[in-house]
Amino acid sequence: MSRQRLYSSDQARDMARRRLPRIVFDYIDGAAGKESAATGNLAALDRLRLLPRVLAPADQHRLAKRFLGQALGLPFGIAPMGMCNLAWPGADQMLAAEAVRRGMPHGVSTAASSTLEAMAKQAGALAWFQLYVTGTLDAAWGLVDRAKAAGYRVLILTVDVPRVAPRPRDQRNGFTMPFRIGPRQFMDFALHPHWSLASLMHGMPGPANFDDGPGAKGFDRHASRAGANWAFLDELRRRWDGQLIVKGVLSPDDAQRIQAAGADAIYVSNHGGRQLDSAPAAITALAQVRAAVGPDYPLVFDSGVRSGEDILKALACGADLVMLGRPLLYALGADGARGLTSLLDALVNELGVAMAQLGLADVGDIRASHLLPNDF
Repeated sequence: MSRQRLYSSDQARDMARRRLPRIVFDYIDGAAGKESAATGNLAALDRLRLLPRVLAPADQHRLAKRFLGQALGLPFGIAPMGMCNLAWPGADQMLAAEAVRRGMPHGVSTAASSTLEAMAKQAGALAWFQLYVTGTLDAAWGLVDRAKAAGYRVLILTVDVPRVAPRPRDQRNGFTMPFRIGPRQFMDFALHPHWSLASLMHGMPGPANFDDGPGAKGFDRHASRAGANWAFLDELRRRWDGQLIVKGVLSPDDAQRIQAAGADAIYVSNHGGRQLDSAPAAITALAQVRAAVGPDYPLVFDSGVRSGEDILKALACGADLVMLGRPLLYALGADGARGLTSLLDALVNELGVAMAQLGLADVGDIRASHLLPNDF
């Protein structure tokens, strides 16, 4: 693969679009409906303006912080994403290695390409397990028990996928899991031989946390996940003695009820626009949720984050921790582990430069006052 260094998420996306089969790139890049929510996330973040401050130079930038009692090296981490190994063979392990090296939390999806046990061994306390309540409740509780036995201390319950939304690009491309290879898909793979040969050598990925043996139902991507309801949350809070984060929250009323139910943190997200095309921009909801839960309640944020400045904006809008998804898969698709490392280096540098422009030496000093008034 190329040794061209990645300097931005946009560059990573452009390279990934050229190097990945269309069916894979569109799975990563696509969203629900007309993709209005996905583009709206980007536009809303772009509209926010940061107010530079002068004559307050800061040569050193402290990016480390604590979240839910855990020491982190950065104020951002890796969002839970299913089937990361589609971007490049071994992507899960590459993400975990960067998480350990940089002190970032690594969200491990129920639909990950690697088992939750394997990811816990590699990322340790930085591995946070993300739970989908898919299939039967017994299956969900089985995953919770496995996460506890594997040593996870943070569990993320995703609640914004009662049903998987249709994503037109996936439908057009015939995306299924596992892949069904017809003439169209075969031609797509043939036109991208580097990815195809590497994937064949390592084995085509599938959701690794489900039994696909004889008689097993395996993972049904389109199965109802409506078992994630208020009663399940109450029972999960009783059974799970670690930290509990509830992901996919946009409504201030829901946020207050989740807070009252005893969740340790709320994860504000519109699933990157992949679920409800008419959903509000997640960054707009973030400020409203922060107002609803008060100044000290822990909040996580994702959806539309593409740069160090976006990370700073999200922190200024009330997030305590920002998670990145698509950009990291773009980087992996563009240049594997090298691409991931160079993009993360670029994001860290962008965040430090933006803080310098605002006269900030410590990430903990970022406030809403660093945004232009009336922008959010």
